[in-house]
Amino acid sequence: MTSFPLKIVTPDGLIFDGTAEMVTVRTVEGDMAVMARHINCVVPLGMGTAAVVTGGERKIAACIGGLLSVNNGECTLVPTTFEWAENIDVSRAEKAQAKAQAILDSKKDDEVAQKLAEAKLRRALIRKNVAEQYKG
Repeated sequence: MTSFPLKIVTPDGLIFDGTAEMVTVRTVEGDMAVMARHINCVVPLGMGTAAVVTGGERKIAACIGGLLSVNNGECTLVPTTFEWAENIDVSRAEKAQAKAQAILDSKKDDEVAQKLAEAKLRRALIRKNVAEQYKG
C-alpha cells in the first residue's frame, strides 16, 4: 500500500509523526478512512476507536473529539484525547464508568450534570472497549 505523511497532535503534545497506509476514525457523521491520495477535507471527530496502519501493522487507540485534516496528501489528526490501546488504564476507566453510572442512576442532579455524566460514561466505555480489543 502507498503511504502518506501523518501527524497526531493532542493538547498534551505530539503523539505520532511518520507515515501511514491508512487511518480510520469516528467522525460526528460516522466512521471515515483516509488512504494515500485522499481528497482535501477537514472533519470534526466524534468519540470512538481510531486505527492507524503503519508499516503493515494496525495500532488502535481511543480517540475523542477534535478534528482530522487532509491537505495536499498530508493527514493531521488533532484529537482532544488520544490514547493508544496499550496505554489505557483499564482500572481508571472502570472507576470513571462506575462514577458516571452512579450519577445517571441517582437522577438527582440537574440536566447539565446528567449530560456530563453521559459523556464521561461514553468515554470510559470507549477506553475499555479499545483496551479489550488490544488484548483480545
